[in-house]
Amino acid sequence: MTIVSVCSLKGGVGKTSVVLGLASAALAKGVPTLVVDLDPQSDATLALDVDAEGATNAATVLGAPRRSAGKLVPARSNWAGDDESAVLDVIPGSPDIAALDRPSGSERTLARLSTALGALSQYRLVLVDCPPSLGTITRSGLGASHRAIVVTEPALFSVTAADRALHAINDVRRSSAPALQPLGVVVNRFRERSPEHKFRLQELSDMFGPLILGPTIRERSALQQAQGASQPIHRWPGEPAHELAAAFDAHLARILRANLRGTRGRAAALAVPS
Repeated sequence: MTIVSVCSLKGGVGKTSVVLGLASAALAKGVPTLVVDLDPQSDATLALDVDAEGATNAATVLGAPRRSAGKLVPARSNWAGDDESAVLDVIPGSPDIAALDRPSGSERTLARLSTALGALSQYRLVLVDCPPSLGTITRSGLGASHRAIVVTEPALFSVTAADRALHAINDVRRSSAPALQPLGVVVNRFRERSPEHKFRLQELSDMFGPLILGPTIRERSALQQAQGASQPIHRWPGEPAHELAAAFDAHLARILRANLRGTRGRAAALAVPS
């Protein structure tokens, strides 16, 4: 199981849209996936068309004592429809989680999500939608993850926020999550005809080099239309939707390759005689 946090330290860059695009790609490829909605706004939960009744929400996961971790009950996304072989589940978001967000949290608090996810084995991929701030909630998501994706857009303030986010990931890795690695930066809402966007994309490339993950996610109204209809982008008609779906397919493939490399690396390390 690969756990990937999707984060940003600036709101409004389309972080949740990237989570939903990756979930759509995973569903289309038949990858059993769990989305963990840690954002108090719960937009991912809404777009994934989730009936949260009876499910364990994110506030309960982060607020519950460790002994309750084994009682985690995900909700099913209606994106999966009536196909029993399709697995796309959700730990629904809750506005109550905002009360748990503090500048720092105890080691026990930060470990709750990791403990809860460690009790699950039915998923190949877990996508964690973090809030756009660096408090207890985002640190919990990063601490539970193997990889982290930073979402930005080609604008001045978003560029500086991406830099802060990468530093934050490194801080969490050094302090409490040695297995965590940044997968890279996804540039969202790119307009190919905008000189400013081209300038900022080059600036990002100069700053972060190979951490900039291609392809960029182009600004297309099809993405908002699909989300408004609570539908995966892979099922939305039209060439713009197909273009976006291909971009998310490429990013999903990179996530799965990174997990494969990590597994091989751990196996090789175990094989080295002491």
